[in-house]
Amino acid sequence: MQAILDYLKQNQATFISDLCEFLRFPSVSAQPQHNKDMLACADWLAKHCRQIGLQAKVCPTEGHPIVVAKTPRQKGASRPHFMVYGHYDVQPPEPLDLWKSPPFEPRIKGWSLFARGSTDNKGQHFAHLKAVEAYLKTGTPLPCDLTFVIEGEEEVGSKHLTQFLKANRSELDCDAVVVSDTGMPSKKHPALTYGLRGIIAFEITLVGPSRDLHSGTFGGVGDNPAMALSQLLGKLRDKNGRIAIPHFYDDVKPLTAYERSEFRKLPITDRELQKLLGVKKLFGERGFTPTEQRSARPTFEINGLTSGYQGEGSKTIVPSWARAKITCRLVPNQRPERIRKIVCDYLKKICPPTVHFKIDAGHGAEAYMVSPTSKEAQAALRALRKAFNREPVLLREGGSIPIVNDFKKVLGVDTLLLGLALPEDNAHSPNEKFDLDNFANGQRMSAFLWQELTSA
Repeated sequence: MQAILDYLKQNQATFISDLCEFLRFPSVSAQPQHNKDMLACADWLAKHCRQIGLQAKVCPTEGHPIVVAKTPRQKGASRPHFMVYGHYDVQPPEPLDLWKSPPFEPRIKGWSLFARGSTDNKGQHFAHLKAVEAYLKTGTPLPCDLTFVIEGEEEVGSKHLTQFLKANRSELDCDAVVVSDTGMPSKKHPALTYGLRGIIAFEITLVGPSRDLHSGTFGGVGDNPAMALSQLLGKLRDKNGRIAIPHFYDDVKPLTAYERSEFRKLPITDRELQKLLGVKKLFGERGFTPTEQRSARPTFEINGLTSGYQGEGSKTIVPSWARAKITCRLVPNQRPERIRKIVCDYLKKICPPTVHFKIDAGHGAEAYMVSPTSKEAQAALRALRKAFNREPVLLREGGSIPIVNDFKKVLGVDTLLLGLALPEDNAHSPNEKFDLDNFANGQRMSAFLWQELTSA
C-alpha cells in the first residue's frame, strides 16, 4: 500500500495538470451548441483511461455518449466487482460576468482550482481514476475488479443512462456502486452521505386575456394573471415554514433520535450558514434545525417566476399570462407521483375562476437511503478515516441524484456516496472550485476503499 501512497504523493502536480486539461472542455450537456465539445470530452476521457492502463470505450446513446472503463480482468477469476459512477457533463456557466476568470480556463489560487466542472463532477470522479492509476502504474494488484461508468447527461436528468444499465445489465453486475458527487461539511469532516432527497418538477401557467392589455384602458375589469399567480403561491406556505398543502406530509417518516444526534455533530453553525448564504436571517420549518431543514425535510420551492414586461423602463400593461417553475424536494416514503397529484390537485382547486390553469409535469425521482451500519458503509467510513486522518461524519443531503435509485432497481445494489465537495465550492454557481487537498485525499480514500470493501 505504501507504494501506492508514494505514487499519489509524487504525482500530484501531474494529476492537477491532467485535471486542468479535462476541465478545458466546455462539456455543457444542456446547450446544443456544445454537442461537439461533449463528444471531444468523452473521447479525451476514454483516451486518458487507456493511458493509465484501463480498457476504455465510448458508448453512443441517443443523446450524449457514456464512457466505460475497466480494470484489467484476471481470466477465470471470480472476484468482487464494484462500479464507480461519475459524469463529465457540466452546468451552463452563465452568468459569465460573475466569474473572476473564464469558466473553462482553469485557474489555481492557493489550494483551490477554479473552473466549471471542477467539483461537479470532473474533479471528484477523476480522484478515483488517479487512485486506480497508482495501483496499475506501481504493479500493485487490485483486490477487486472495477468498472467506471462516466456519463454525459447527469445535468439534464440522465436521460439515457437507465436504458444503458438495462441493456448492459450482465456486464455491469456488481457488489456496490461508488459515487463521489456529494459533499462534506468541511475539510476536517470527511463524510458518508447515507440519504438524498427526491424531487418532482413542474411548471404552472395562468392565462387571462387573449393578449397583453393597456393597463389604463382595461386595468381593473379583469384579473391580472401575475397577481393571481402571486396570490395562489402565497397560500402554499404558512408562517411557520410548513407547506400548506393537505396530505403533503402524510408519508413523511420522522427523524430518529440517532439521526438527530448525528446531525448535531456537524460543524457549521447557524451564524456561519447565514453568512455563507448571504441572507439577512435564516428561515425554515419550525421545530427543525437548519441542517434538518435543508437535508431531511420536504420543500416546495419556486424556482422561477415570469410574467409581463421584463425590459428596461416601464410598459403599462396587464399581462396575458404568468408562469412559475416549481420543484418539491421529497424525503423517504414520499412517492413522487403521489405527491405530484396531491400538489397539482390542490393548485387547481385554489386557482381563481378568473384565469385558465395549465400545468406541465417535469422530471421526478424518489429519495434515496442506505443503511449507515451496513458492512459496505462501515468499510467506506474506515477508508475515509485513513485517508483524511479525521473521524468521518454521517450526512443526509438535500440534493437529488436520481440515478442512484436506478442502480438499486436495475442492478440491485446500494450506492456509497463519498463526496469531496465543500459547501463553499460553488457547484452550479459562478466561480466553481475544487479544493486540491480534497482532490489528493480523495485519491487516498479511493485507494484504501477497494482494500476495505473487499475485506468487509
